[in-house]
Amino acid sequence: MSATLTEKLRTLVRIPTISYADPTAVDTEAFDLFVATLAELFPLLHGHLALTRIGQHGLLFHWPGASDERPVVLMAHLDVVPVDESAPWQHPAFGAVLADGAVWGRGTLDDKGSLVAICEAVETLLADGFTPAQDVWLSFGADEEVSGTCAPAAVVELERRGVLPWFVLDEGGAVAADAFPGVAAPLAVVGVTEKGTTNLELRTEGRGGHSSMPSRMDTTARLARAILRLERSPFPARVPAPTLEMLRRVAPHAPAALRPLLAHAHKAPPLLARALVAAGPETAAMTRTTAAVTTLQGSPALNVIASTARAGVNVRVLVGDTVASVVEHVRAAVHDDSVTVEVLEAGEASPVSPTDDDAFRLVTATIEEVFPDAIATPYVMMGATDARFFTALCPRVYRYTPFRMSRPQRASLHSFDEHLRVDDLADGARWYRRLVEGLPA
Repeated sequence: MSATLTEKLRTLVRIPTISYADPTAVDTEAFDLFVATLAELFPLLHGHLALTRIGQHGLLFHWPGASDERPVVLMAHLDVVPVDESAPWQHPAFGAVLADGAVWGRGTLDDKGSLVAICEAVETLLADGFTPAQDVWLSFGADEEVSGTCAPAAVVELERRGVLPWFVLDEGGAVAADAFPGVAAPLAVVGVTEKGTTNLELRTEGRGGHSSMPSRMDTTARLARAILRLERSPFPARVPAPTLEMLRRVAPHAPAALRPLLAHAHKAPPLLARALVAAGPETAAMTRTTAAVTTLQGSPALNVIASTARAGVNVRVLVGDTVASVVEHVRAAVHDDSVTVEVLEAGEASPVSPTDDDAFRLVTATIEEVFPDAIATPYVMMGATDARFFTALCPRVYRYTPFRMSRPQRASLHSFDEHLRVDDLADGARWYRRLVEGLPA
């Protein structure tokens, strides 16, 4: 199966389905080709499942089961982020080169690998004449990377049909190696909530003028000061409930000196929060809302002092915080009434999905079957996914990508040298298959 499955992924990675915030920049022909090619690669899926087109390129498949009482939604997305041509890729980003036992290219991990693994699981089950115990819906968005309209429209369509999912599963945590200091076993982390995505703009204004006659604290200087003040005023660190549960599950596998702290983390959350912050940015992000200055705009010319200077700030809102509290914190940190703080896009943290019921137990039991060396645990998802829109439809929304990922692989997401090992792709397809086979009657 692996060779055929590998070629399917390679074929789809070669198609540059890049999303842009500006719809006129999108190569719609690439998306047309992707959708057509997907149908060729998975003929049984397309022949047996009813397809509803969502927008221009979103896909919503319905696989009727023996019952429709507890339907399940499996999600992935077709689109990828743009490629920085100056980045040092070992292999061309859309070359889908097979090297060192892996497929290399944009989208292998985010998120064409999951899409192919889901489709392969369904295809092979159909070939075996299998009927799931419950209805299965496949929701494949085409604009996830730009927080587009496909996922919200899919939710509307499911609502219109009266579909109330038992649980929803989208991309998210993986079987992550070297994920926790001192723990040798990989963590199979299942996102039970995700940080909200909020974009702010810091703006300063002034007279501007000729660069030969600069004044003190002009627009760019005030903006720079505001950025530094924000950098020096991180959001308070704390440990939300899913992280406490994760640490409780990790505790038996941690070094002896850490076990008591992790096992009883709920008794000393401030101490634990400080320890996680000190352990590095990956664990620090688990404990607080984060703010990153990502865009800067100033003068249009080197010899002109800017009359307006702007900085874009991408904020990831931890569960327990709100957009309103974020804006209040930023204004207090900047501490300058001449700096305008404007909300460009507001996104609250997602509700926390349960971990003490049959849906979550099915997900983790399937993890334990396919990845027996991994520690299955809930966690707080750092990035944004299409799953956040489905929380309006279902209280059980989980975020898990069934692939083993090394630390360098996780660093390659939205960066360079993204790749997925052939064996891990096969395990991912097997995981989705076992999940569907395990749906209870």
